[in-house]
This record gives sequence, C-alpha cells and structure tokens, in this order.
Amino acid sequence: MKRVSIFGATGSVGLSTLDLVRRDPEAYGVVALTANSDVGSLAALARETGAQVAVIGQERLYGALKAALAGSGIEAAAGEEALVEAAARGADWTMASIVGCAGLKPTMAALKAGGTVALANKESLVSAGGLMMDAARQSGATLLPVDSEHNAIFQCLAGSSLDDVARIILTASGGPFRTKSRAEMAAMTPAQAVAHPNWSMGAKISVDSATMMNKGLELIEAAYLFPVGLDRIEILVHPQSVIHSMVEYRDRSTLAQLGSPDMRIPIAHALAWPQRIATPCQPLDLARIGRLDFEAPDMERFPALRLARAAAGEGGATPAILNAANEIAVAAFLDGRIGFLDIAMIVEDVLQRYGAPRPGTIDDVLAADAEARAQAGQVMERLTA
Repeated sequence: MKRVSIFGATGSVGLSTLDLVRRDPEAYGVVALTANSDVGSLAALARETGAQVAVIGQERLYGALKAALAGSGIEAAAGEEALVEAAARGADWTMASIVGCAGLKPTMAALKAGGTVALANKESLVSAGGLMMDAARQSGATLLPVDSEHNAIFQCLAGSSLDDVARIILTASGGPFRTKSRAEMAAMTPAQAVAHPNWSMGAKISVDSATMMNKGLELIEAAYLFPVGLDRIEILVHPQSVIHSMVEYRDRSTLAQLGSPDMRIPIAHALAWPQRIATPCQPLDLARIGRLDFEAPDMERFPALRLARAAAGEGGATPAILNAANEIAVAAFLDGRIGFLDIAMIVEDVLQRYGAPRPGTIDDVLAADAEARAQAGQVMERLTA
C-alpha cells in the first residue's frame, strides 16, 4: 500500500487526486490531508479516507476542525507549523497543490523527507526553484511534475539525455482572451477571465491563463526541472489543448504527449509512476476534434510572457518577486479593484522598482516575497488614487 498525503485536498487538483485514490482504496493509505479554510470539506474527506491527520491552514479554525472530527480518531491540527510537520511525516507520495507561496515550506519539508513529491504548486518552484532542487538532490527525493505541460515533457523525455534535446516546446491554450485586442481586454471582467475555454481550474490560475502569466511561470518551472537553457525552451499557442507539450531532439525527431484536457491524466501518471493506472478520463478522439491549430504567442498583447522570460534569465530572487507581485495584482483584479490590463503593468512596475539579493534560504525567499507584495500594494494605491 502506498502511503499518500495531499496538500490542498479541497482544491481542484486535490479533489482530482482523491478521485483516483478512492477508485483503488486497497492500493493507497492516506497519511495527511490539508486545506486552507474549508473545514467542512476537509473533515468529510478525512473521515472518508481514514486519514491519520487533517490540517487546516488557518489557525483560528482549529477548534472547528477538531469538533468536526470528534469521535473519528483522526488527529486535527492547524497553522503553518502543523502543515510542515504533516509534510515531514514521511508519506511515500505527496501531492503538493497548495496555491501560492503558502505551499513553499510544506513542499520543502516533503522534499527533505525523501519520498516522492508530485508538484502542482508552480509558485514554490518559481520562487525557490534552486533551493527545492538542491533539497531533492540532498535527500534523494523524487520530484514529479503534475502540471499537464511539465508532465508531458517528462513523458516525452522518458529517460532520454537532456544533451540530446534541441528544444522543449510548452504549449498554451491562449486562454479566454486569445483573440481579443488590447482595447477589448481592457474591459474584461473577472467572470470573463475565469471562464477558461478548455480547463476547469481555480480563479487565480484561470486569470493567470487569461494574462498568459501562467505560461510564463511554467517557463520558469521548466528551466529548473529540465535545465537545457532558456534559449531552448519555447512557447507555442495551441488552442485545442490536446498536445500538452513537445520535445524536439537533435536528430529533429519531435515527440508530443497528447490527451484530453483532464488533470487526472497527469496526476495518475505521477501517482503510479513508473507504472501506469487506468483512469476514468475520456479517450482522445482525434477524428472528432478534426484539427490541431498552432500560432506564435503575441508578446505585445500578453506582456506577462516577456516579463516572465526576463525574470527567468535574471534568476535569483527575481522570479519570486514576479510571482508575488502577480498574486497581489490578480487578487485585486478578482476583487474588482483594478482592470485586467493593470495586472501585468503592476508586475512590471514592481520588477523595475525592487530587487533583492540571491536567496540562500527559504526565509530569504519569503522576505523577498513579502517585500514584493508590499511594493505591489503601493503601486496599486498610486494607480487607484
């Protein structure tokens, strides 16, 4: 039996993971489940799976969680330290899907514990990629990408040498505003931005897809996971989201990984690796799809791509600053405080104003993150004054 922990269990990735786990309860035992604030759902999932411990991120909700688990024998815990302790319990396989930098310390703890970590929290790798890769090397942990694009690259590499790779091609759907002009995008609402044409995702990542910052963050991730050099990592818009990414080798053979747009497919690959398991996902019907389209990304209409590539090239704390400023700007947009085009403008303003030394510890990353958030807040105050 594989002992699994799921960080961010009530989110879309966490629920997709649990859907796979519950289909073969003899194969998996649940160590820890966590959520940020949804006590009811977390308690219900913990009872259903027989988890050893359930952790709620908000400390003030400890009493409510303990009451919801009364009589179950499941341990209740709350707060950042409890998340880290749960991650260090030594599960065989950990899903790291807490959104944002809140997932950084638990993910690092899981890596240091030396098991397999399935990474769906892109912000952790973007902000602290060097530190995370070092931690995995030192503990012997296996880091498996769950983002559909990076999981596709991993499958296309299939043990091949990175020295043989000519190009890595990240595909992007282009989001809901792929064909919109800048003038049209200026008037777009949060409801329109979260209406992704292909994927069912949370609000924040859906907005990132609409700005294409999501693809920029994935570019930074890919640079850490598959270190072939930024000049060999490209982005290609593919509206159907059928090809999830491609790898071109130096002999000019190109391998692509295809599948229906269902996150359970890459999750299942990571959950069973190096074997494969059956999923309830729809088979790919290329005859029905009929055509696959591709186009180059438009850096003028989607400046987040330019900002992310520049941050990846600069390295150090710059990707963490980019990510933090983006999180603040996206939250403000979702709250209706700024316009859609203001998101990238705020991020660029913060990047121009603030620089931090290369981080040597997680605390250094978090300090850069906190200062970038403060800077983004100041930029927004000037913008809305």
